[in-house]
Parts: sequence; structure tokens; C-alpha cells
Amino acid sequence: MDVTCKQAEEVVMMSGGDMAKPLLGRRTVDNDPNLVPTAGHTIGVLGSGDFARSLANRLTFSGFKVVVGSRNPKRKASLFPLAAEVTFQADAVKKTDIIFVAVFREHYSMLCELSDVLTGKILVDVSNNTEMNLHKESNAEYLASLFPTCTVVKGFNVISAWTLQSGPRDGNKQVLICSDNQEAKRTVAEIIRVMGFSPVDMGSLSSACEIENIPLRLLPAWKIPVFLALGLFLCFFTYNLVRQVIHPYIREQKNKFYKIPIEVVNTTLPCVAYVMLSLVYLPGVLAALLQLYRGTKYRRFPDWLDQWLQHRKQIGLLSFFCAALHAVYSLALPMRRSHRYQLIETAVKQAMEKKPDVWIEEEVWRMEMYISFGIIALGLLSLLAITSLPSIANSLNWREFSFVQSTLGFIALVISTLHTLTYGWTRAFDENQYKFYLPPTYTLTLLVPCTVILAKVFFLLPCVRQRLLRIRRGWEKGRYVKFTLPSATGEFSSGETSSNV
Repeated sequence: MDVTCKQAEEVVMMSGGDMAKPLLGRRTVDNDPNLVPTAGHTIGVLGSGDFARSLANRLTFSGFKVVVGSRNPKRKASLFPLAAEVTFQADAVKKTDIIFVAVFREHYSMLCELSDVLTGKILVDVSNNTEMNLHKESNAEYLASLFPTCTVVKGFNVISAWTLQSGPRDGNKQVLICSDNQEAKRTVAEIIRVMGFSPVDMGSLSSACEIENIPLRLLPAWKIPVFLALGLFLCFFTYNLVRQVIHPYIREQKNKFYKIPIEVVNTTLPCVAYVMLSLVYLPGVLAALLQLYRGTKYRRFPDWLDQWLQHRKQIGLLSFFCAALHAVYSLALPMRRSHRYQLIETAVKQAMEKKPDVWIEEEVWRMEMYISFGIIALGLLSLLAITSLPSIANSLNWREFSFVQSTLGFIALVISTLHTLTYGWTRAFDENQYKFYLPPTYTLTLLVPCTVILAKVFFLLPCVRQRLLRIRRGWEKGRYVKFTLPSATGEFSSGETSSNV
């Protein structure tokens, strides 16, 4: 439906009515003069499924008049809000120029009998597929081919029925739309804004295939970080299994397979968390070294480094997840039956050897420091994880967010290193700790984090820091600028000189 400027002025000047009913406490409409409110106008919905009902509810609550087209209106009327009119599809189509098509692709052909009354209408396709790239053409393009006299807009398929029911308070507020008709996109964008969501223009209708694939993707940004975490877990688990279970079984004929479910896993989790945390800051170090080597910030990073930088958030959250599991497993260690048996056995040995005082000052201080560093590190990781949430991150300015994620994150890495060092203490120099000539696990985990910490210290050197700051502010090594100088004859000649600006 085309809304004229006169109609817009009438809607804006209305006191009370639909415009006086805010969706979320207050209604905001952009000041763009090309956009006009559309609340109070009639919108059609074809379909009576869950999404159609949620859509009708949200449109009604937003101040629109809704007419629902159904093949069996008497049976479906009770499912829709009382303010919505439920009638036959042909009658619904005649009463509005904007129609949401909330039916499955295989039912599009059943609407062909309405082709005459649909002429000139705007059809909003909200459908999705069950598999990615299931058809050669998108559902929206297929709908457009069936009704060439209509204008098709793809939209609302990336939000759920629950989000429509609860409003933009839950779920993503963005609604992706695309169409070959700019006026139709503008009209649908107006509706989206009045509903409290944010329209995102994805271009022409050829983008519909990409939009329809988005709801079918399962955490695409998490695939690489999850495989990385699983790979590290398997490597460290196998390494600890060999040292803690296989070695005593072969060398001493001791059965310690009971350690696998709790103790071996608990030894593996902090290794994964510690290395993953260092991998959050390692790509930044590599990027800085690359900029120093190139002497410019205007050259693209390699694709692998660019992908690494983009996945730092997910890697950090997985690090926190492993650290949290490590804390829970550590609290569960004294609850094990095997641990109780070992305590009794130790007490009996001490009684038989008549050792009333077994207090070792060094070990007491080591464990106190070890646990304290672990608690602080977990607390800082919790803060990093919380500020990674969009709702929290959006409430912080750039300096605050950078301080938490960069400065406090690096402090968390340093404290985690102290936690690891106090755990190991002098074990690295004890030959009994080298099972099958394999060094203790914690010594392997120190390699990447210590490299990152040393690199960060290197970047703090005044000469390196100043050069890096100049590069990131636009300075380029070997940059030349053209200039002109007067020649001996009084004419001007061109020349070149290097510039460090």
C-alpha cells in the first residue's frame, strides 16, 4: 500500500488511538523524511500456522488492522487475537495491498487461483526451507515467478515465532529484507520499524537464497573454535592418560584406570583453557609483528590470520567454559571414594611410622598461592565472558570494552601463568616426573602463553611502541610523495622524496 504525505500527517497528528499505544513503553520512529509511520493501516496474512498467528499478534499489538486469510476461517478464528479479522483468503486479499505469505513453498501453487486479485499487491515471503540450498531458486524468487504482477519482498524469516510473540525484547531485533522494488522495501521497512524491530536491507531479490540459508546454519562462527578446543582436549587427554595411567600400569603393574573419568579429565581441562586463552592474544601479537615488518597497516593480513582474529571471541568463551569445568571438577576431587581410601591409607602409614607432625611449610604456601591465583584467574575470565555478551558490550563505550577485553584479559593470562607455575613449582627439575621421558604436562602448556607474554613486554619497549603507534596512525615505511622545485631556468620540475608522515 502506498502511503501519501497527507496520510502521514494525519497519522502523526493523531492524539490517542493506535499511535498512543507504545509497544515497549515508548515508540520511536526514525526522523528520515522518506519514512512514514504505517500504524493503523490494514495488513493481510495468508496462513494459519504458528508463525502466522505470532505475526498477527505482533501486528495487532503494534497498532495495525490485521485481516487473516484462511481456507477454514471458522475453525481457525479462535486461534487469532480478537482484534484480527479471520476470513477466506480471497476476501483477505481484497482488503489490503500488503500481504504476508505465511505458507510453505509447496502450497504456493494453491494461491494461483487468487492471481487476479493479487495483481499489484506487495507479497512478503516469510518462508524457510528444511535444508540449505534445497532448491535451485529461493522461495521468494519462486513466489515471484508464480505471481509476476506482484512485488515480492523477502523478510521476517530470520526471527522466530517466539520473538514475534514476545516482541524485540527477546531474540535478535534485526529483520533482513530484500526485493527488486525499492518502494516495496521501504514500505515493509516502515512496518518493521513500527513493530519495534530493525530492518536491514540486503539488496535485490537474488539475496533471498542467502537470507533463507541463515536460519539453517548452526553456530557457523563456532565451528573452527570448537574443533580447535576438541583437538587440544584430545591431545592433552592422550598425553595425560599415558603419563598418569599407562605408565604406572606398564612400569609398576598398578591399576590406575579409575583416574580416567575425573582426575585425567581435570588435568586436561586447565591445559585446554590456558592454551585457548593464550590463542586469543597470539593473533594480535602476530598482526603487530606483521605491521612492524611491513611498515604499514594498509596491507591485508593473510586469510588464516584474518579468520583467527575474527574467532577470538569464541575461543575466549570456550577457554572460560573449560576453566569453569576445571573448577567444578577440582571441587569434586575430595568427594571421590578413591580419595577417601588414599587419605585413610596415608593416615595409617603416618601412624605406623610415628610421624605426628606432617606439616610442610613450603607445600602449604604453594597450595595456598596456587588456589588463590586460580580463583582470581577464573574471576577475570568470568568478567571477560560477561562483557562479551551483546547486551553488556553495547552498554560499554569503546575504551571501556577495550580495557576489559585487552588489559584485563592480558592480566588474566599472566595470573593463569602464575597459577600454572605454582602448580608445577619444582617438578620440572624432578627426574621422577618424566614418565616415559615425557615432561610434565604443565611445562608444555607454558610455551604459547609465555611467548605471548614476552611479545607483549617487547611491544612495551618505547622504541617499538612508538613505531607501532605511528604505523597504526597511518605512517608508512618508504612512502614517497611528489613535490615541485624551481629549476635554474625558473621553471618548476617534479621530484620525489621519502615521507615519514
